[in-house]
Amino acid sequence: MDNVRKLVIGMSLMAVMQFAGAVETLKVCADPLNPPYSTKDEQGFENKIAELFAKELGQKVEYTWFAQRIGFIRNTLTADVNDWDATSNNYKCDLVMGVPTGYDLTLNTEPYYKSTYVLLIAKGRGWDDIKSANQLTELADTQLEKLKIAMFDRGPGTTWLQQNGLLDQGISYQSMSGDSENNVAMQIDKDFKAKKIDMVILWGPMAAYVISQSPKDSYNMIAMQAAPGIRFDFSMAMGVRKGDKDRKAALDKLIVKNADKINKIIESYQVPLLPLQK
Repeated sequence: MDNVRKLVIGMSLMAVMQFAGAVETLKVCADPLNPPYSTKDEQGFENKIAELFAKELGQKVEYTWFAQRIGFIRNTLTADVNDWDATSNNYKCDLVMGVPTGYDLTLNTEPYYKSTYVLLIAKGRGWDDIKSANQLTELADTQLEKLKIAMFDRGPGTTWLQQNGLLDQGISYQSMSGDSENNVAMQIDKDFKAKKIDMVILWGPMAAYVISQSPKDSYNMIAMQAAPGIRFDFSMAMGVRKGDKDRKAALDKLIVKNADKINKIIESYQVPLLPLQK
């Protein structure tokens, strides 16, 4: 496999450099308030990976900022600079740094990381003996009355709570709130600190952000295990416009070439990573 990887990198170097020579900027579509992924001051791990790729290509990163919500792709990746002329093919940006593999609104690269949903529990609130999510299904009624677990309007965590009869213990949150001051991870962090919630089933990168905002050992993080009809682990790719095959090919080669550097960047944000399938 290593020999094949080296051969792919070697064969692709000229193609990547040709792609780089065609443009001066790496035009990225991103949310300005979406830690740990992207921020306006470019401190998210997606910002750092975009910076790495731009350096490889001899380019500068240029951002189109738009909140990550319904309409994101329409207002960024497929939006024309001249809003009045949607046929000029002069797009606002060319690359979304993080989309699920199989995402149907973009042409997707090979995956560059894989993570999982976790059960995140604040320590010191009576739940320190929980070592598995399944223990929540065995709680006595008196304990269930005290359970304050965040529950989103969609996602595998909510499905798991429903399957296990725990919806009544959930405190509801929206996956896309439209809040201009907090993304989901930021709001969860604030509500943990305010003791509005004691635990949450949360996507790994977001859980990593919450952990990073508190002193060490403030939380227990437990990986969720697959259940009938529920998957918790997902691979993430980069998205380009459908039909933009040359850009996808160039990005695929950069992902292979920089796999170790990408992992180090993401690991530095404490994101729980799973091995990518070869």
